[in-house]
Amino acid sequence: MALRQIIKEPDAFLRKTCRKVEKIDERILTLLDDMAETMYAADGVGLAAPQVGILKRVVVIDVGDESGLIELINPEIISVKGEQINDEGCLSVAGRRGTVKRPAKVVARALDRDGNLMEYTARGLLAVAFCHEIDHLDGILFIDKIVEETENA
Repeated sequence: MALRQIIKEPDAFLRKTCRKVEKIDERILTLLDDMAETMYAADGVGLAAPQVGILKRVVVIDVGDESGLIELINPEIISVKGEQINDEGCLSVAGRRGTVKRPAKVVARALDRDGNLMEYTARGLLAVAFCHEIDHLDGILFIDKIVEETENA
């Protein structure tokens, strides 16, 4: 495993759309491992592949609850319900935080590292993390959705 450099805004790379993973090979498994290590080292709760310079639909999330590390390959949100408004920040957007409206509950599907199609139901912070990280795969940053700017991080 290796720490990867996190790309920072305003780098245009963060605005690119990621490509679907066609084959889960050693490179993708290494990417998942490196992303998890990088996320933990940066004290984050999620990291998407474009944040480390890879245009693949790969995400890691760990909000510190019983779910533990969640690895998502080709994730998609298939349903949303309700709304919640929370303060968000981002490892790629240093020094800025803001209030963002997200669904209260999301259901997402993704492949795991073994290629199994998994379905996840997320609420609270985990739902926020799913939405935030999957947005990264489409070149969307939380600052695009800020309702109100809050204190700098």
